[in-house]
Amino acid sequence: MSLVLLSLAVLCWGAVTPEPTIRCGSEMGPSPEWTVRHTLTPGDLRDLRVVPVISSVAMEDNSILMNISWVLRADASIRLLTATKICVTGKSNFQSYSCVRCNYTEAFQTQTRPSGGKWTFSYIGFPVELNTIYFVGAYNIPNANMNDDSPSMSVNFTSPGCLDHVMKYKKKCIEAGSLWDPNITACKKNENIVEVNFTTSPLGNRYMAFIQSNIVIGMSHVLENQGTRTSVLVPVTGESEGAVVQLTPYFHTCGNDCIRRKGIVVLCPQTGALFPLDNNRSVLSSWIPLLLPALLISTCVLAIGICLKRRHEKMKTSFPSAMLLPPIKILVVYPSEICFHHTVCYFTEFLQNHCRSEVILDKWQKKKIAEMGPVQWLTTQKKAADKVIFLLSNEVNATCDGTCGKSEGSSRENSQDLFPLAFNLYCSDLRSQTHLHKYMVVYFREADTKDDYSALHVCPTYHLMKDAATFCTELFHVEQHVSVGKRFQACHNRCSCL
Repeated sequence: MSLVLLSLAVLCWGAVTPEPTIRCGSEMGPSPEWTVRHTLTPGDLRDLRVVPVISSVAMEDNSILMNISWVLRADASIRLLTATKICVTGKSNFQSYSCVRCNYTEAFQTQTRPSGGKWTFSYIGFPVELNTIYFVGAYNIPNANMNDDSPSMSVNFTSPGCLDHVMKYKKKCIEAGSLWDPNITACKKNENIVEVNFTTSPLGNRYMAFIQSNIVIGMSHVLENQGTRTSVLVPVTGESEGAVVQLTPYFHTCGNDCIRRKGIVVLCPQTGALFPLDNNRSVLSSWIPLLLPALLISTCVLAIGICLKRRHEKMKTSFPSAMLLPPIKILVVYPSEICFHHTVCYFTEFLQNHCRSEVILDKWQKKKIAEMGPVQWLTTQKKAADKVIFLLSNEVNATCDGTCGKSEGSSRENSQDLFPLAFNLYCSDLRSQTHLHKYMVVYFREADTKDDYSALHVCPTYHLMKDAATFCTELFHVEQHVSVGKRFQACHNRCSCL
């Protein structure tokens, strides 16, 4: 029971014990503890940081102050800590030095906060001047004994100029124009003129605009009312596109040492006007009699164009268009006596360019035929193709025969004639009304089918180039809507010829 009461007492004591805070005041000389010898002293700080902040209390020119924060080291020596002293030395046009002592209101009972975080404190004080180097040092009290190493920590802090997002609120910066936003725009009107637009400041009405491209190529004085948007034309002596425009103000608060603003010269946008603006209304009235008929004619032409377009679209819907359909695969088989370069290649080019077709030729797949064998290759290509075309021609003359016989890569040289094999392999499909739509016969000039291939009469036959339009239309038919009863019987009687 006594143990429980003791634990409750400890908890209650910890709950009501306030956390240490700091009370800071100036202390320029040595700390009193320095003259007393201590058996034990606290260690140094764990971290020290400095940032400028805007003071919430108006202090005239000293509105920007240092926010100095430090973190205590979490070790047993924290129980001996009573204060921390901070000294700041500033070096600029003149040197400054000041110190503050921050006493802790309570003795530290734990190495870290009850919440678990490290003990962290901050002090907002020392005023910050422009473009000044500061040396900030801090050490714990009681400090080390005389002739002992004194643990301390220091950081360097360089204050920025008036263009900094915090320092621009300093009174001196405000007087130099740090809060003035001229919103400069500059554009090249022609080779000799640059137009500069900006918003003037309430601090003054006298400015100088410079155009610089390595060297100054133009300048102009500006006298304008305060707080207005103004425009000035600056004559230039060189190429101004991409040059820098610098605006130098002359305010009574800063004289010749005011903040200068810059912009970039770009090309002026084209207005697109048909004629220059003129205050004389007679110019506009003289155009009206010409504009009204032109507008009426344009409206009529537009209406006629819309009508013709609609009529053209209706006509397009009346005929099948191969351009609106996806490309189809076509397997072309041909006998060896056909001239490859003069007939087969010409026909292939016709299919690709005018019928949006992807052509399969044995001549282009010799390697696959050698790997798969001709029978397997023909079977595979028949399944992959949408159409199978038997290309026949009686156009075998001495000139073509001689050319094809001597041409390198002709169908007669180093090639196997797959036409008889394809005919026998596909002949069974010609007996089926379901598969007959897949096959077509194409002739150049008049039809003259040999008796060996007379079974092909059952297939749709086309003569190029006389039936070219009908042929391309037929390629994209998925189903054959023509009666094939008689053709089916003819195929059944003739396919056994080979």
